[in-house]
This record gives sequence, C-alpha cells and structure tokens, in this order.
Amino acid sequence: MAILGVAAFAAILLWLAASSRRRAAQLVRQAEQSEARLAELMRSQAEMQGRLATMAETLSQRQSELNQAVNQRLDGMSHRLGNTITEQTKSTHENLRLLQERLAVIDAAQNNIQTLAKDVVGLQAILSNKQTRGAFGQGRMEAIIADGLPMGAYEFQGQLSNGKRPDCLIRMPNGAPPLVIDAKFPLEAWNAFRDVAAPEARKAAAAQFRRDLEVHIRDISEKYLINGETQEIAFLFVPSESIFAEIHEHFDAVVQKAQRSRVVIVSPSLLMLSIQVIQAVLKDQRMREQAHLIQGEVAILMEDLGRLDDRTRKLQGHFLAAQRDVEQILISSEKLTRRGAKISALELEHAGGTSREPQSEPGPSHAVESRTGLLKLRVVDEE
Repeated sequence: MAILGVAAFAAILLWLAASSRRRAAQLVRQAEQSEARLAELMRSQAEMQGRLATMAETLSQRQSELNQAVNQRLDGMSHRLGNTITEQTKSTHENLRLLQERLAVIDAAQNNIQTLAKDVVGLQAILSNKQTRGAFGQGRMEAIIADGLPMGAYEFQGQLSNGKRPDCLIRMPNGAPPLVIDAKFPLEAWNAFRDVAAPEARKAAAAQFRRDLEVHIRDISEKYLINGETQEIAFLFVPSESIFAEIHEHFDAVVQKAQRSRVVIVSPSLLMLSIQVIQAVLKDQRMREQAHLIQGEVAILMEDLGRLDDRTRKLQGHFLAAQRDVEQILISSEKLTRRGAKISALELEHAGGTSREPQSEPGPSHAVESRTGLLKLRVVDEE
C-alpha cells in the first residue's frame, strides 16, 4: 500500500513536471509569438511613420504650391482690381466733368428761361392794357411792313374819304386801290377764354370772344372797305401765331364769317408772305415802267454784238490766210527735208566699175562727173 502510494505520488510528480514543461514550452512559444508580433508591430509602426513623413512632406509641398498659386492669383486679382478701380475713377471723374458741363448748360438755360419768364410777364402786362396792347400789335405790324416794302409803298394811320384812319394802307401797283390792314384784336375776351378751365365758364368765355371778334370784323368791313377807294378785302392782323392757330381750330365759323365779310385774318408769318408777294408785284411794275430803257439797252447790246461778230469774222479770215501760208511753208519744208535726205544718201561710183546702187526709180536724173573722171554724182529729183 505504501509502495502504491509512493508510485502514485511519483506519477503525479512526473505528470506535474510534464505539465510544467508543456506550460513552459507553451509560455516560450507564446513569448516568441509575442516578440514576433511586437517586432511586426514595430515594423508596421516604422512603415507608418515613414508613410506619415512622406505624406507630411507631400502635404507640405502641396501646401507650398497652393500658397504660391493663391498668392499669384491674389496678386493678379489685386492688379486687375487696381486697374479697374483706376479706370472707374477716371470714368467717374470724366462723368463728373461732363455732368458739371451739363449743369452749367442747364444753369445758363435756366437763367435764359427766367429772363424769358420776366419778358413774358412784361409782355402780359403790356397786353393786359388795351392801349398798350394796340400799340404792341401796331408796332409789330409796322415793323413787318417797313422791313418788307420800300418807302412810299405804305402809309400808317392814313385817312380815308369817310374820315376813318386804318392802322396801315398799302399802296398797290398799277394804280390799284390801297390795301387796308387793321392791327387791333379783342385780347381781353381771348385771355378770359384761355384762362378758364370749367366747361360752363369756358363755353361762356368762348361765346363772348366770338361776339367781340364778330363785332370787330363787322367794324372793319363797314369802316374800311370803300368801293373804288380800297381793295375789296382787308387784313385783320393777329400778333401771335398761337392765337391764330387757336382761332382756326376752335372758331372756324368766325373765320368763315370773316371771309364772307371780305376780312382775312392773318398772322405775322402770313402778313410777311403777303408783303413779299406785294413786293414782287411792285418789282414787276418797276421793271415794266423801265421796259423802254431795257429795250434801248438791249438794242445797243445787239449793235455791239454785231460789231463783235464782224470783227471776229475778219479775225477768222486772217487766221485762215495765216493757216494757208503755214501750210505752204510746211510743204516747202517737207521738200527741203526730202532733198536733204537724198543728198545725205548719195552714193559714190568708180568711173570704170559697175555701180553698186540698185536701180533707182524712174524719173528725171542728172549725172555730174567729177574732175578726175573717177566719180559720178547722180541727183534724182522727186516731187
């Protein structure tokens, strides 16, 4: 029993020892595997560090290139931005200069408008008074007529046989009766018609202006149109183109009535045109009056023209004679030229030898022998 126990104990010890060896071997293998893994980890770490260093260097290079590219673009953008700002500044200064010039022009125009407004106010003040208004229309009519007609062709405030004095009498040519021009115009009713805006008031003002204008037209027709003493028509002068246009636009019935009453409403431009027509008629009359003088001058001119024609024909005969003489001289000159050419082309012949010249053209010829008898001179005459 004791032996068995010892044997069992020894077996246990052996088993423990074997287990210890297996564990030790296993631990050694595990340590070796751990060292191999550690070495692998170290190698991987070294490779990772190398890759990280390479990546860091690459990133640094890329960062440097990116910084350089960004700096170049920023420099280019700054340069372009600077040029753009400079150009914009120049353009702004130029626009400001032009704006100042235009403002100066506008200021001058505004000053002119203010001056014109003052003149218009003064003109309105003049036209608001009946006497001054009549003087204004009379003055403008007189200026147009005096500028277009010669002295003596018109008369201001001339008296008619009935004692009436129209504003102007224009003496017509060929003994025709004078033309009457009246420069008065009912401006008060016109201003009332122009200033009102309400329909009823405007209608009433239009009716009042129509009545005043019809009364004035009737007065001109009754006072100034005298059979055999004045023309069959008379002019009513309106000193404003705008008023003339408004009358023809809104009061056509009054215009028609004035024409039936043989009164023509004229504006400054129409009066000027009429004066030009009268001026042309007067000029034609003066030319007709001076027709006999013109005919006498034309007759003298024709006599001078006949003498000039005779002298020209005589001079032409002298030229023809001189031309014939020149032609005869040219014929003689051509003959002399041909004879000189023949003399220059003379050929010398030996007395006993045959002539080397070809047979000449038929015609009279003269042969002259030399003193030695060795040479002959042949002259051929050709006309």
